[in-house]
Amino acid sequence: MNNPPFVTYSTSHIVAICLFIFVIILLYFTKSRWSHAKKIVYVERMFAVLLFGTELGYHILYYLNGKWDLVYSLPIELCSFALLASIILLWTGNKHVFDFVFFAGIAGALQAILTPVLDYGFPHYRFFHFFFTHIGIMLTAFYFMWIKGYVPTFKGVIKTMIILNILLPFVIFINHMVEGNYMFLSYKPATNSLLDVLGPYPWYIFSLEAVAFVMFVILWVLFRKWRVE
Repeated sequence: MNNPPFVTYSTSHIVAICLFIFVIILLYFTKSRWSHAKKIVYVERMFAVLLFGTELGYHILYYLNGKWDLVYSLPIELCSFALLASIILLWTGNKHVFDFVFFAGIAGALQAILTPVLDYGFPHYRFFHFFFTHIGIMLTAFYFMWIKGYVPTFKGVIKTMIILNILLPFVIFINHMVEGNYMFLSYKPATNSLLDVLGPYPWYIFSLEAVAFVMFVILWVLFRKWRVE
């Protein structure tokens, strides 16, 4: 397995960010075509299968190469939950799932894309997996808002915060059992991230909750009036 190191804001990282911006803009300016497309449900489900297959491929590849480990490979990061919710949303169209994808998915994926905690760079599979799944989460959220007409609500903010606080003790327990650091609930990542300005452990966890709530509210204020044109 080729193991090139990932470098934050390297050429490949900047290209990935530019691609992310491009596809979001493209989705917005082609939203009328998508909304009138026939059999759009099949496209949604194909994208769900592609996201699931990409995630499954990551776990299979790491297992076959002896790199899969309970300490860091379990799909219980925030964006792992958001990815699962995105797949469910694409497959079912459930509006309750949309709330979590929109608020937790966008906030978590945007942070991940801008400040990745990533070991391998381009052209390693992990590089493509990381950016494709995170961009896919955000595409799913904006697709259901711009094209399907789903609207983020303040009630959705509260629901998402409740879900996150239900997940926290579960993830903390897993971290304790496997000596992991899922969702960065055991210690801060070695790379630069938002957590660097949120105080020492364990206080940054409470600060992170406040930041999450503020980010969710900002997303709600920015996008609550969007409607399908």
